[in-house]
Order: sequence, then structure tokens, then C-alpha cells
Amino acid sequence: MKERPKHRFANLPEGGENPLNYAVTQRDRSTLAMVTDAIAHKQTLLAYQPVMRNVADDKVAFYEGLIRVLDPTGRVIPAREFMPVVEDTQLGREIDVLALRAGLMALADNPDLRLSINMSARSIGYKGWTTMLNRWLNRDATIGERLILEISEQSAMQVPELVANFMEQLQSRSICFALDNFGSGYTAIRYFKDLYFDILKLDGQFIRGISRNPDNRALVSVMLSIAENFDMITVAEQVENEEDSRLLTSMGVDCQQGFLFGSPTTRPYWTVNTQERKKMTGFLA
Repeated sequence: MKERPKHRFANLPEGGENPLNYAVTQRDRSTLAMVTDAIAHKQTLLAYQPVMRNVADDKVAFYEGLIRVLDPTGRVIPAREFMPVVEDTQLGREIDVLALRAGLMALADNPDLRLSINMSARSIGYKGWTTMLNRWLNRDATIGERLILEISEQSAMQVPELVANFMEQLQSRSICFALDNFGSGYTAIRYFKDLYFDILKLDGQFIRGISRNPDNRALVSVMLSIAENFDMITVAEQVENEEDSRLLTSMGVDCQQGFLFGSPTTRPYWTVNTQERKKMTGFLA
């Protein structure tokens, strides 16, 4: 009788029996290592994107600060390439702290700036995050009046009662809240009466190409009705062309954000000299 061969995967590393799983595992490990190294060496920064209040007049309502990390070569890495891997880890909380710190510093240095910063429900109650926020608010009360905290729909609905209590505490300090990526998850509308979001950001999957998609127009109309009933300002995300922009304005969307108005930049107008500012029309509101 022939000797049975040893299992052909016996000496493969974890996940190696499936090439796809192995590749994903190695990628995630590499991403975690990159983010860990970036945090340790303070290689993080914000990229700023305008949210337009009046599209026709190039009026900016506020800017969104988007966290970025630098890889070992100095390349700027957007959040979409690392947040899905780190968001449920301790690194995710540390990233939230660094984003908040950078945003608060920008607000302190620029009294006319209004800025939104992304956070996750995972950071509620996290000592490093709350200590950072309270320190800056106690130093300058006007920061709270100009700060918007964005929480994604998916994150908010994981612990809605905790989010509601958190919002109630901070709204007394004039901080606004935005529900990000609305429509991408399964929001329980019944929580809206308890959460008191000031801003509803409509997920980009319903906005891109809306002028050619009647189904998305119908869905966005429903979202706008919800926002109106709960007295929330609406922001359409990922607006990329004039045709979509005009339609959204006619539908009653309050603000728009997307590449049509400017891509995220790590060198916003308030960091450049006067001569350069004059060239950056649309960013001088």
C-alpha cells in the first residue's frame, strides 16, 4: 500500500491554503504596520475639502478635514486605504485623536474657519479623545461654535443610545453633528428624534450620476423629506459634474461637496501666502 502524501498545505502560513485569503491577510498586516509606524513618527495630517453653501457664488459653508497618513516613502495615503483595516482596533482610536488634534489646531489658528472632523462611535468615552477635545474647548470657547463632528451612519447605529447621550453633552458647548454617508446603511429612523443631528450628508452612491438615474432621484427625494422633517441641513457628497450639481440644487439640497468644487488638499488657502490666495477663487469666502 502506498504511503499517503502529507497534506500539501501543511507548511503554509496562516491563510496560505487560499491564495486570495493569504493575499488579503498579508495586505492587512502591511497596512497595520504602516499605520503603526506613521502614528509612532507623527506622520499624519489632514486634507481639506470645501463643502459649498451656494454653488453659483462659490460660497463655502465649511471644510471637511480628512485624515491622511504618510507611508515610508512620504506618499500621502487616503483614509479609504487604511481605515477599513484599523477602524476596529486601538489604532482606529489613535487615528481619531490625531485627526481631532489637527482639526482643533487649525480652528485655533484660523478664527474664521468652520471645520468638520470625522470620528467613530468607538472614540466616545476614549480618554485620549475626550481629554484632547476638552482641553481645546476650555482654552477657546469659540472652537466649539465652529466645530462639526461627523459620525458615519454605520458607526452611529451600532450604539445609538451612547451616541445620543454623547451628542446631548457636547451640543451644550455649541458643537454641531453631521450624520455621514446617510443611505449607505440601515438607519433606524426612530432614533432621529433622539440623536438631533444638525447635518445630513447624503451618501455619494446616490449622488454620482443622479441626473441620469431616476431611481436615485426618487431615493434622494425621500432623504430630503426626512431631513426637512427633522430640521437638518443636507449635504450631497461626491458631486462630480455640473449636470448633477444643477439637479441637486433644483431638488433643494442645501450644500454640495465633491471633486467638482475641489479635491482634498493638504495645502488649503489659509496655509499659503497672499499672492497664492488670489489665484484660488472659490476659497476666499
